[in-house]
Amino acid sequence: MYTAITENISVTVQPVYLDGQSNWMEKKFTFAYFVRITNNSDTSVKLIKRHWYITDGDVSVKEVEGDGVIGKQPLIKPGKSHEYNSFCVLENMEGSMEGTYLLRRQNGEEFKVTIPNFTLRAAAN
Repeated sequence: MYTAITENISVTVQPVYLDGQSNWMEKKFTFAYFVRITNNSDTSVKLIKRHWYITDGDVSVKEVEGDGVIGKQPLIKPGKSHEYNSFCVLENMEGSMEGTYLLRRQNGEEFKVTIPNFTLRAAAN
């Protein structure tokens, strides 16, 4: 597992290689990742946006931005967590992901929290 903590918000990611959904001959390597965002602050925060950098081998870096996560903009109360999972497909056996979430406090203040850099490696389970 990979963890980063920013302003009392903890982001933990667990990547998993999906062998059954990958195809070595077609250069299609599929990875799931499970994310837990824990609010250890004393105020609720709302997840507004995500910003990912996905590195595919040493070949390319793709940027992905969007509102919320998997179609939601969850409100995370103090002491609570929000969990979700998603996936990505690479053309190489190894890559990595990292990024930020934009969160908003109850007083309207926005801030970014770090999504830790984590490795995606085929057959690494």
